[in-house]
Amino acid sequence: MDKRDRDDKSRDIYVEKLVKLNRTAKVVKGGRRFSFSALTVVGDKAGNVGYGFGKANDVTEAIRKSIDKAKRNMVKLSIKNGTIPHDIIGYYKASKVIMMPAFPGSGIIAGGAVRAIMEAGGITDVQAKCIGSRTAINVVKATFSGLGNIMDAKAVAHNRGKAIMDMWG
Repeated sequence: MDKRDRDDKSRDIYVEKLVKLNRTAKVVKGGRRFSFSALTVVGDKAGNVGYGFGKANDVTEAIRKSIDKAKRNMVKLSIKNGTIPHDIIGYYKASKVIMMPAFPGSGIIAGGAVRAIMEAGGITDVQAKCIGSRTAINVVKATFSGLGNIMDAKAVAHNRGKAIMDMWG
C-alpha cells in the first residue's frame, strides 16, 4: 500500500468545504504578481471538524495547503441528537458567534462559514448568528472558540457529584 492509496482512503472519509478564496496582487516591475489564500473546513460528519488557512501563488496549491492544515487541527464536537447540547457564544477579535440548539428537523440556520463548519462536523440542527465583524477567518475562529467551550454532560455531572440521569431526568 503506497502513499497515494492512503491519501485516497483518507480523502473519502473527510468532507472538504472551501469557505473563502482570496486573490491578492503585488505590483512589481514587470506588472502584477497574483497570490492566493484559501480558507477550508474539513470534517468527517461524525463529530470531528477542523479548519485551515493556506497561501500560495497557485489556487490549487493554496487549497491543498489549507486542507492539510485543517486535517492536522481537528477537534472533537459534542453532539446530542444532531445538535449542540446548550447555547454557546464564541468570540474572536471583533467577531461574535451565537449558537443555539434547534429541534430535530430545523436544519442548519446559519450563514456561510458557520454553516460549513456545522455540515462538516455532522451537526444537523442548529441556529447561529454572527454579530460584529463578518470576516470569514474571524467568524471561523470565533465558531471554533465557542465549540471548544462546550461542556460535556459526563464531566458536569461528575463535578456536581450527581449521576447523568439525575441531571437530564
